[in-house]
Amino acid sequence: MTLPTRTSALHAEASAAVPAELLQLLQTSKRFWVIPHERPDADALGAALGLQSILTQRGAEVAVFCADAPAKVYDVIPTIDRVLTSPPEWTPDAVILVDCGEARRAGRAGALMEALPSSVTRATIDHHVSNSSTSPLQWIDPTAAATCEMITLIAVALGSDLAAEEGRLAATLAAGIIMDTATFQHSNTTPRTLQVAGLLLEAGAPISEISRRLYRSKPATQVRLHARVLDRIENSDDGLTVWAAVLNSDLQQTNAQPEETEGIVDTLAQINEADVALFFKEEGTDATRLSIRTKEHGLDATKIAALFGGGGHARAAGASIAAPLDDAVAAVLRGVTSLRTGRGTES
Repeated sequence: MTLPTRTSALHAEASAAVPAELLQLLQTSKRFWVIPHERPDADALGAALGLQSILTQRGAEVAVFCADAPAKVYDVIPTIDRVLTSPPEWTPDAVILVDCGEARRAGRAGALMEALPSSVTRATIDHHVSNSSTSPLQWIDPTAAATCEMITLIAVALGSDLAAEEGRLAATLAAGIIMDTATFQHSNTTPRTLQVAGLLLEAGAPISEISRRLYRSKPATQVRLHARVLDRIENSDDGLTVWAAVLNSDLQQTNAQPEETEGIVDTLAQINEADVALFFKEEGTDATRLSIRTKEHGLDATKIAALFGGGGHARAAGASIAAPLDDAVAAVLRGVTSLRTGRGTES
């Protein structure tokens, strides 16, 4: 299947956007590892698996290697069964980090990437504004709504068949864009994002079905978990900051899986009076996961996350905090207060 109209409209932009050195690497190397960040979401998985399909079309051998197995919700990605959680037994010519800028954010997979011989080329493809990649070859585009948007531009620049595998490639890439734009509702959605989505739809991506499964379909255990956690919403005296936390006991009581906490922070962010929504997940005795959402003209979510070594986007960010839940909540609230009052470094 060929897509002449939309592809030609994007080709000039894709050719200008994708670094020539990156295109050369993708065209000349024969063996690749593609590594997404740990606890991968739809954009990380879609970008990695989409790039794998694009490179496989060119005759390359490609492995997608991730520190963590994908959550069940991402079964909507039709190529999800290609993700490896153990490293391939062969050494690549190049290793590409997608949807994150630092090897440490890829967990065990990133550590193995760092241990590869110096002859292996390192590259990074990411859209996070907080990216601090040290890869010698990198393409960082914070104007892209999702890394999958960038991978689609690579496909266009290389002349790849986006309709390959009966639309599976298009669906894989569309899942990441749908996830990171919240079905095109977030302000990161640009005219180019919609152009790319239109191209993927034309190539066979079932955008409506992917949107339904990612955002409008939940198992009963997840609904019960959300109800339990949202019953404990707290807010600052002025109502501008809202937060909630999930305990390990909540998961046990509802028989929910850890990934079923997905979406709670977005519900918190719907509270009209609040411009900062915080969601805390108890991950161990001394480990807490923080998710952040902020509204337009409010605090930059990456500045909150940066206080705790995290990152992300201006309106959606996160961090892992080496502290018990109660201590983490107190520290983050102090950090938000300091940012609101202009001090910005207190935590």
